[in-house]
Amino acid sequence: MASALYQSIEAISREKGIDPQVVVAAVEDAIALATRKYYKTNENLRAELNKDTGAITAYVAKSVVATDDEIEDDALQISLDEAQKLNPDVEVGGEIRFPKKIDVLGRIAAQMAKQVIFQKVREAERDTVYNDNIGRVGEIITATVKRIEGQDTIFDIGKGEARMPRRESSRLESFAVGERVRVVISKVEKASKGPQVVISRAAPELVKSLFQTEVPEIYDGTVQIKAIAREAGERTKIAVTSKDKDVDPVGACVGMKGMRVQSIIRELRGEKIDIIEWSEDITTFAEKALQPAKVSRVTILDLANKVLEVVVDDTQLSLAIGKKGQNVRLAAKLLGWKVDIKSEEEKRQEVEQQMRDMETEVATPIQTLTNLSPELIQSLIAGGIESVEQLADMTPEQLEQIPGAAEQIEQIAEAVNNYFSSLGDATEAAPEQAEYASDAAEAGVEITAAPDQLPSENILTPNVHVTPDVSEYHEAENTGQALEAEFVSGVENAPDADVSEVHVSGETADNDA
Repeated sequence: MASALYQSIEAISREKGIDPQVVVAAVEDAIALATRKYYKTNENLRAELNKDTGAITAYVAKSVVATDDEIEDDALQISLDEAQKLNPDVEVGGEIRFPKKIDVLGRIAAQMAKQVIFQKVREAERDTVYNDNIGRVGEIITATVKRIEGQDTIFDIGKGEARMPRRESSRLESFAVGERVRVVISKVEKASKGPQVVISRAAPELVKSLFQTEVPEIYDGTVQIKAIAREAGERTKIAVTSKDKDVDPVGACVGMKGMRVQSIIRELRGEKIDIIEWSEDITTFAEKALQPAKVSRVTILDLANKVLEVVVDDTQLSLAIGKKGQNVRLAAKLLGWKVDIKSEEEKRQEVEQQMRDMETEVATPIQTLTNLSPELIQSLIAGGIESVEQLADMTPEQLEQIPGAAEQIEQIAEAVNNYFSSLGDATEAAPEQAEYASDAAEAGVEITAAPDQLPSENILTPNVHVTPDVSEYHEAENTGQALEAEFVSGVENAPDADVSEVHVSGETADNDA
């Protein structure tokens, strides 16, 4: 039968959740240390506890060596001859014990032994807590509030204590001693004062676990949680998808009449939850992530850096951004992209500014208007008009404010109109030149002239000469021989033109060629 002392050791072990042998070893180490201090010795002093009698003995142990010459430390070794005087059966490598009285230790030694026992038990308890919980990180457990320490709450988690810092709970929550709450083990670490288990009710894993518990389709894998973004106590966005096309992932999470999601909201003390259907298409996913706001369009601005531009109606802007930016902030976390959100009006102004910048970049210098005198051009520039486009936008009243321009308004208008008319002529010539090329291609004719050398209605009036004559054309058609033709375009009213003639050669194709 175990002694009363050993029964007490077993009771302490059960309370602390540690092995009784750990407590026994702590008692033995404490007695050995106290005895060593009392006798002021560095000998190999040990202590033993007899489980049945409860007796504790202390002794100095020396190892047996063959001869005196082999002794290196008298406090630790003894020769075989000397050892056999005490115990005839001892052999080399054995051990001889020299008892030490412990009933003379006194109060100070006893107090020291007590402190050592408490320290050893505490270390063993911390090791047990660490080993029991290091593999439980991310696990949801039910913990009981044990006490409040400043801003932190201490919980009993069954296998030791855990600490919940204030930042790991929502602002909506306060706890009372003895209250049972569901928490997630977020961290287990060895600190200077022993292992520290940190638990949380703000972690997204808590929401995920609650949905796994409340929604059978999530538990069995039919519905998957793809992403969670949470601001504890305020709002959570959760993106879900279904492996089965017949199962609505959002509907499964909400439940009939919202029963499933309402149960989770109650557990989270009224925290709002947005359930969103996940999409592989990031633009579609972004539109849903910004709910309840209605999105006009989503554009990928930078794929490499994951930047999205979202445009919403002016009336939806505040809803899309949310209170203190919460809605767009959670959406960005859920997407894993940076979200740049704008109203339709902001986007319109941005586009207009870009157009103005482009116009500025391609503006035609006012010096292009050679019909205007240098003095007038300098006056216009001094008045802030540096391009033809700016001048075209001016009203007569505005021009009258510029020195030297009031008397020449008609000349200015004529110069501007001539400039834009010349641009229009060039624009009209382009389709006609394309038509020449198209007709030649249909006839199987190769055009050796540059496109800008083809006749233009506004510039050239052609005098056409074709050789050979028509009879030679028909002969070539009948015999299948190659026909060479020369198209000569005379230039009228354009003495400075670079184009004097265009040569076209080809083969006959059919009667329509």
